[in-house]
Amino acid sequence: MADMTKTDELNSCTHELSVEEALPIIDTIIASFRDTRGALIPVLQQTQNLLGYLPEKALQHVSEKMDMPYSEVSGVVTFYSFFSTVPRGKHVIRVCMGTACYVRGGKQVLEAISRDLDIEVGSTTGDRFFSLEVGRCFGACSLAPVVMIDDTVHQRVRPDKIHDLLNGYRDKEAATASEEEYV
Repeated sequence: MADMTKTDELNSCTHELSVEEALPIIDTIIASFRDTRGALIPVLQQTQNLLGYLPEKALQHVSEKMDMPYSEVSGVVTFYSFFSTVPRGKHVIRVCMGTACYVRGGKQVLEAISRDLDIEVGSTTGDRFFSLEVGRCFGACSLAPVVMIDDTVHQRVRPDKIHDLLNGYRDKEAATASEEEYV
């Protein structure tokens, strides 16, 4: 394997491509939207899907190739909560803080997750396994408080059960890693 810096090793944990390796693919994405009005958001979405987040170098590249001011590109990225300029974890945890979830203990659930992972909202654990975010409404108000981990909705979540919930994801990962050792 080629010499890798610590940053490269960290980035390769979750996403296989470096920004430099992704640039030709980003060019293809941009070309596929060349004649599409309002193409910036889908280009950014596909770029983020490719890399897992939107690093500054990728944003500069999109800006140059789409002949748009960098401020416009970065403005769109910072406006929409879907976009992230920092690497996300393998599992993205979103705690609903809509009215029903908040009233039924969403804030306490969020605090319990933050304590268990030792990160704040908008952050990722050092091992890039979990990222913590807040959502405004997941449309499951009768099941409040609700936590989404990736695409799975966890209902009526209690702060005292957070550690067990997160350990389920940790244990599943450990089991998968053990199975791969024997393949």
